[in-house]
Formats: sequence, structure tokens, C-alpha cells
Amino acid sequence: MNKVEDYRKILETLDNWEPFLLAQSGLPGPRGNLELAQAVFLEGDEALFERFLAYDPLRAPANSPEEFLAFCGVFGQGRFLFRDSSAVWERLKSYASDPRWRTREAVAMALQAFGDRDMDGLIIRMKEWAKGIFFEQRATAAALCEPRLLKKRAAANDVLKIIDTITASIAATIERTGPGFKVLRQALGYCWSVAAASSPEEGKKLMEKWFKSEDRDIIWIMKENLSKNRLFKMDSIWVELWYKKFC
Repeated sequence: MNKVEDYRKILETLDNWEPFLLAQSGLPGPRGNLELAQAVFLEGDEALFERFLAYDPLRAPANSPEEFLAFCGVFGQGRFLFRDSSAVWERLKSYASDPRWRTREAVAMALQAFGDRDMDGLIIRMKEWAKGIFFEQRATAAALCEPRLLKKRAAANDVLKIIDTITASIAATIERTGPGFKVLRQALGYCWSVAAASSPEEGKKLMEKWFKSEDRDIIWIMKENLSKNRLFKMDSIWVELWYKKFC
């Protein structure tokens, strides 16, 4: 039995989960307890997740044990995502701009949970988010660029096109000093490599287009992706050729 299943068994015995979750959250610290969060996702109900959403940034500051409850509440929204559940989509979109990075990551995980069930539906919705503000674009990229969601070549190609669209929006952006731009830039620094490794032919073609950019942020994004081992495994000769051009 793995850790997630162990935690599920424990939660089944508890009437009040909050003391246990706070004690086992892993926060403050560098890594929250993702296995416990997964167990909560699987065992929790709508009322529990709704209660946890009350842990806003004032009540549950970043890196506090209480933020773990907020994380679980946002992650849990993925249980109720369907193509037509507009209210849940809008709720998640609002949390994509949360000041706490772990809570923003919970948005990506909730979206991925929907993608596990309906990747086509996720791609349709993410095409809309890709046109939004930087935080929404960041959630889009982080949610889609997950290897388990990109096993089908068609899905990987769709994701590459979405990442390409987001990258184009960066190239057209003048204001680049806010926190939203910073987190989007960081996300694109690895997302291209994930998507390209899942569809090498299309991925290399699109990346090569951006390798020719003179935009300093685009250059940084592309160099970051070339440093990722997944691309080296995909085509080491290609990576070394382009990395030398940058250096």
C-alpha cells in the first residue's frame, strides 16, 4: 500500500480531519504533503472543500499549515469540473491569481484532474485561458504541460500550439515587471520542454521559430528549456547544436 492509500485509511477513521491535516501538512517547509493532499482529494466531499476555501491569504498565509487546507480546497475543485460547470471554472480562474504560489499550483492540479478524465475538454477550455491575464496563462501552461496528459500525439500537438500562443503574447508584451509576468516566464522555462518531448517533430519546429527571436525574455525561456534533461534524451545532437548558438 502506498502513502496515498495509507492516508486514505487514516482519514476514514477520523471525524474531524483538520487537526490531522494541519499536523501532517509539511508546512512550514519546502514541500507540502502532496500524498496527503491526494488522499483528501479522493476522500473529501463538496462541503469539506468548500469549508477549506474559507482559508484565504489573511487566515492562511503562504507556507503556513493552514495554507495546506486552502490548497486541498482548491485542488478538490477538480472533482467537480465538467465541460459545462461554469461556476467552478470561474472559481478556479480566480484562484489562479492567488498570491500564494502553492494555492496557484493547486489550480493546475485541479485542471489536470479534469484532464485525466477529459483531455479534449481541458484543451478547449485552456485555449480560452491562454488569452487571459498572465496568471491565467501560467495556470494554463502548468496544467497542460504534464507528461501523463500528453501521451497521445494529438493532445501534445494541441498543447504545443497553446504554449506557442502564450509565448507570442509575451513577445508582444511591453509591461514585464509584475508578479504575473514573472511566474509565467518561469513556467514557460520548463513547459516547452515537456510538450516538445511528447511530440518531438512538432515541438522542435515550433521551438526553432522562437530560437531566432531577439527578445531577451524569449531567449531566456528557450535556453532554460534546452537545459532540461528531457530534451537531451529526446535529441541530444539537436539540443547541443542550438545551445551552442545561444552561448
